Amino acid sequence: MKQTYWIAVCITAAVWVGGCKSPSDTAAAAPARTAAEARKAELQTTIAARYENPQAHYELAKIYHQEGRYERAEFHYNVAMGFDPAHRQAQAAMVKLYQDRKDPQRAKITAETYINQASTSASALMALGRSFQREKLDDYALACYRRAQELSPNTASIHKQLGYFYLSKGDSVRAETHLRRSFEIDPNQPDVASELGRMGVRVQVPPRKSTGLLGPLRGAEPDETIK
Repeated sequence: MKQTYWIAVCITAAVWVGGCKSPSDTAAAAPARTAAEARKAELQTTIAARYENPQAHYELAKIYHQEGRYERAEFHYNVAMGFDPAHRQAQAAMVKLYQDRKDPQRAKITAETYINQASTSASALMALGRSFQREKLDDYALACYRRAQELSPNTASIHKQLGYFYLSKGDSVRAETHLRRSFEIDPNQPDVASELGRMGVRVQVPPRKSTGLLGPLRGAEPDETIK
């Protein structure tokens, strides 16, 4: 009887300790929950007013994803891509969802499908790669960047992105190679010049040329390099 009594006491204590949180923990978690719930309600109102809003579905899916409500998240990711088949953020998030659900094979197949769909355009591959990188799916991000380089080997922004990608991985040799190439293609990149300078590479930034009221001409692709 004594042994049974003490076992019961231990179990009760373990449950109480594991289930209880300090007031400070509860207070810290409350604002985050309140903000998420408020945003969720706002997005649901937006969707109710205009169901065919892919960004709203994507953002709502992200909240469900973070909450671990994977079926709801998957539904809204799919709706987002149904209205915008090229919604790169939703595509990358879907791959991350499958990984989080411990289904790496499905994640791999899905990622390869999206990469193949984007492979008609270097800019599409770069957008998908950046989305993968934001989801911490670096292997798929690198696959996108490399394929974009194959399609457009003389694009400064692609080499710049690859340079910063390798830099984030601690691979200074590959990083320098791509940043050098980016600067050779487009010397009007002070940030790349600064990075090369920190690596000990001497470069010379050409003086800016005035182009009148319109400002300096830029490439067609926006610079969204993830560092």
